[in-house]
Amino acid sequence: MAPTSTPQTPFGRVLTAMVTPFTADGALDLDGAQRLAAHLVDAGNDGLIINGTTGESPTTSDAEKSDLVRAVLEAVGDRAHVVAGVGTNDTQHSVELAREAERIGAHGLLVVTPYYNKPPQEGLYRHFTAVADATGLPVMLYDIPGRSGVPISTETLVRLAEHPRIVANKDAKGDLGRASWAIARSGLAWYSGDDMLNLPLLSVGAVGFVSVVGHLVTPELRALVDAYVSGDVVKATEIHQKLLPVYTGMFRTQGVMTTKAALALQGLPAGPLRPPMVECSPEEIAQLKLDLAAGGVQL
Repeated sequence: MAPTSTPQTPFGRVLTAMVTPFTADGALDLDGAQRLAAHLVDAGNDGLIINGTTGESPTTSDAEKSDLVRAVLEAVGDRAHVVAGVGTNDTQHSVELAREAERIGAHGLLVVTPYYNKPPQEGLYRHFTAVADATGLPVMLYDIPGRSGVPISTETLVRLAEHPRIVANKDAKGDLGRASWAIARSGLAWYSGDDMLNLPLLSVGAVGFVSVVGHLVTPELRALVDAYVSGDVVKATEIHQKLLPVYTGMFRTQGVMTTKAALALQGLPAGPLRPPMVECSPEEIAQLKLDLAAGGVQL
């Protein structure tokens, strides 16, 4: 049974887009995934995104994706929302992944904009609708034009919000003006998908975060959103400013690389990366240590 949710916060407020731990030889580390998932939920996450970009989903097979969701559900499914990333640039493939995620018990779906093939807005509408029609699970859209090449327009978001199962959007568009209009017009539960904009997006109507830095600073993110929701904007701003070195440091290079490096420094399950991703260089790790220390992260 999925944890409690509300229409305003269908997946809770603080979610981490979890990395996929691998063994030294590059195989899926299901035991490590369960230990990491438990660690993240213990730290205060309401939910975890599995098989997202940070989970290196382009390099995992469909069978591995299923095994990973199943393992995380077994570890934390009774106390956190387990949301399966099922977005691809092939609508039928996404539909199949969505049905499989529902079959094994996922609590929700994250569906990214189809990437590389650059469909028009009508193509985006039909793609997201087809995936949402395929299961009974709630859907979080994922708007990240910097990776997908195509933004979801405000008009398309408003149309999609009419679907009873499309309930949320993960916003990595980096445009507070567009976000403001889309939140106001669509009524979707809005989640920041860009850690640096966590607090600014709350100020225009977001309800929470889908975070990468949550691997390291979930308690601080929880304190930030709780302070903001309770009306203590000064405290929320102080936490935001304290976290600036973490936000900056974790994205000096690709976020999966820095996250796995940081987890390894903390002795948590992570393992190597699958090509074409590569390990952080010694110089990058040295800089990461400085950034995290400046933000109060203990390594």
